[in-house]
Order: sequence, then structure tokens, then C-alpha cells
Amino acid sequence: MEKTNPSKIPLLNPSQFDDYIFADWKPTVSGFYDKFHIARVETYKDHLRIPMQPHRRSVYFFVFITKGSVIRSKGLSLYEIKSNNFFCLPSNVITSIEKADADAEGFYCHFSPDIFNQSFIKIDIARDLPFFQFTDEPLIYVQESERIVSILEILEKEYQVGDNKRFEMIPMYLMSLFLEIKHLAQPASQNAKNAATFITQRYKNALSEFIYEKKSVQEFSEYLAISPNHLHKCVKATIGKSAHELLEDMRILEAKVLLKQTSMSIGEIAFKLGRFDPSDFSRFFKSKTNLTPREYRQLEN
Repeated sequence: MEKTNPSKIPLLNPSQFDDYIFADWKPTVSGFYDKFHIARVETYKDHLRIPMQPHRRSVYFFVFITKGSVIRSKGLSLYEIKSNNFFCLPSNVITSIEKADADAEGFYCHFSPDIFNQSFIKIDIARDLPFFQFTDEPLIYVQESERIVSILEILEKEYQVGDNKRFEMIPMYLMSLFLEIKHLAQPASQNAKNAATFITQRYKNALSEFIYEKKSVQEFSEYLAISPNHLHKCVKATIGKSAHELLEDMRILEAKVLLKQTSMSIGEIAFKLGRFDPSDFSRFFKSKTNLTPREYRQLEN
């Protein structure tokens, strides 16, 4: 099973993240919006606050692009979602949108995994759908998109009808879509992953998962079963930063989420992220963002 971060940070449900990501606009929704929603990228992209501030969601979601491109994040990594690319993300993962082309088109869909808890559908998302696993690559490419688009259009029509009596059809169509993705999917990145790249990605995953439990590069290197020096060399060779700088980046990312999604005091956040003295934490945060924690918290979403 996929392990979740025991941080107990409140997750934004669909209604909450609508307020978070849109300016003066709201999508057309059905009565089961919190359980399932599908929409065209081209209908909402112009209303997004971009760049979007990082946040965590309570639902799983995917984006499928048919034209143009969108840049989204998963934790510390950025991904360009091009035509025929899926971007899939489980709940409780920090994400944001950095950019969307003016001509971007495609589909956005979110769903609660609870919709698969039916007697005629047996699925463990974390086990059966690797592209929704916390540690897996979120970006996948499908060369033949006709069947994919056809299923997405059926889901869109069912959603627009909004008939609760027909809702049981939606998880079945979703399951068909995911099986098609498994059958057609190819890695979106054609770059061969060497050992340094692989270790760097494992380190990023560990940072996302254990940022509150582990406080130093030494502790993370022990978890990865490599020396701190080797970890530093791998990270430096892959992204040009030190392992410590990446740890600091993750702390800043988590701090931004805590400042926006919780009512924790700055002192509580400082302690949670590394047992910092509040004044030291404020200086650290400002050195990375040019804003104090209080100023960041007061920014409009």
C-alpha cells in the first residue's frame, strides 16, 4: 500500500481548492462534485491564478492534454504536460500550476477513491494503478489517443447529465480509462535514468514523505542506505544543487502549505519543520522567498 505522510495537514477538498485556485470564477458542478468531476482544460484555464501557490488536495486527479502544454508540479519536481500526456497525482501530494499555454486544451478530472468501493469493482489504486502511486512517475504518454478521448467524452456526458441514479456508471468508465492507460502508456520522458538521477528522485520522494520525521541530510542518506557524500554528488550531478539545498527547498515548500492551509503559528511551523527558533525560521524563509512568513500568509491566494 502507498504510505501517506502523517503530517495531519488539512487537505483542500474540491470546494475549498476552487476558492484557492480560481479568481472570480467557479466551475459548473454536479451534485457529486466532491466524489467526481470532469471538465475541459480550455473552459477553466483562463480563470486560474497562475503561478498557483502550492497546496495539497483530498482527491486524486489527472490532466490529459490534447493541444498545447501545461506545466504542473509534484513536490519539488516540475513536469511539462504536452499533447497526449497524462499527469496523474494521488491525494496528499503538494502540487501547483506554473504555466498554461494560451491554446492549451484537454481534460481535467478529480475523483475520490471511495467511488471504487462497490461490490462489482475491486481495485486498490495504490497497488493496481502505478501512475497514481506516491513514488511513481506522474507523467505518461499515450501514442494512440482516440480510445482515451472517447472514454473521456463519455465521462463528460455522464457528468453533465448529473443523474445520481447513473452515478454507478462513472467508476466503471473510469476503470476502463485506467486499464486503457495501463495498456497504451509509455514513459513520457525518453531520457535514460542513470544511477545519479535515480538516487536523486528517491531522495526527492523521501523528502516529500518524511520531511517532518527526518531533520538532516545524514538521516535521509541513512534511510536511502548511501553515504551523505555520495548523495550530495548524485544530487549535484543531476540538478546542480546540493542535497542540503534540496532539503531547504522542501522545507520552504512545506512551510508555504502550512502557512496557507493551517492556522498554526509561525513558531509551531518553525518547530515542525526542523525545531527552528521562530526568528531563525523567519530569516531563513525570507532569504528564500523575499517575504517573511507573515507576509506570505497574508498574500491573496
